[in-house]
Amino acid sequence: MANLQRNVPVSHGINKTIIYIVCIFLAVLSILPFWIMFVNATRSTPEIQSGLSLIPSTHLKTNWDVLTSKSFDPLKGFFNSLIISGFSTLCAVYFSSLTAYGLVVYNWKLRQPFFTFIMCVMMVPAQASAIGFYQFMYQMHWTNNFLPLILPAIASPAIVFFMRQYLLGALSLEIVEAARIDGSGEFSTFNRIILPIMVPAIATQAIFAFVASWNNLFMPLILLTQKEKYTLPIMVSLLRGDIYKTEFGSIYLGLALTALPLFVIYFLLSRYIIAGVALGGVKE
Repeated sequence: MANLQRNVPVSHGINKTIIYIVCIFLAVLSILPFWIMFVNATRSTPEIQSGLSLIPSTHLKTNWDVLTSKSFDPLKGFFNSLIISGFSTLCAVYFSSLTAYGLVVYNWKLRQPFFTFIMCVMMVPAQASAIGFYQFMYQMHWTNNFLPLILPAIASPAIVFFMRQYLLGALSLEIVEAARIDGSGEFSTFNRIILPIMVPAIATQAIFAFVASWNNLFMPLILLTQKEKYTLPIMVSLLRGDIYKTEFGSIYLGLALTALPLFVIYFLLSRYIIAGVALGGVKE
């Protein structure tokens, strides 16, 4: 019996060591491609073609000069991407939270069919409606405009589903009833009481919505044809022509500039992702 008790801590320590080794290996495996991208952004084309390297080189300024010598304007692309991603994220999280609030708090006859319809919309890929959407925007003279890339974010079925699941576990309906008794209006109750309760879920979905909008290439490439309206992903996608066919260092630098803001956001708000996903997993 005594030997068995002594073996338990040893076995626990071995299992813990294996878990740490596996986690460290997976972390390195996840970070390595991005590290190679940032390293290649500092290397010349011959160095990149010569083989893999994990040590930064000294050709960052040269790659930058080549990158900005053509139509690539990182500041303009960053500003355009920030406008589209920022406002579409605000629309997505606010109106999705409002919709989820209506699905949870109000007991109306078509509540469940409406929620089922939202779930069905999630199954429709954006590419399936791209042609009709473009024709509609063209008829409204909204091409080369940021509004078609921002306003559709109001209808975000996946975020509605997440927010609804979060409210089912985090919101007590007695709070809403007490606010109504005190004379608070419905929008006032939502903005002043419900939104602070939903901060972890809102932060989590804001990160995912911002990243999805920032990386979006399909719809901006269709709708935006003026160079001054291009987003960073569009500019990077156009680096494959002319001189950029052989300037791999400049291409990697463009990719690094596109990915850098996403890294900053993840590092600053990563704790909300873990907390929000855990809380959003509460079942009805």
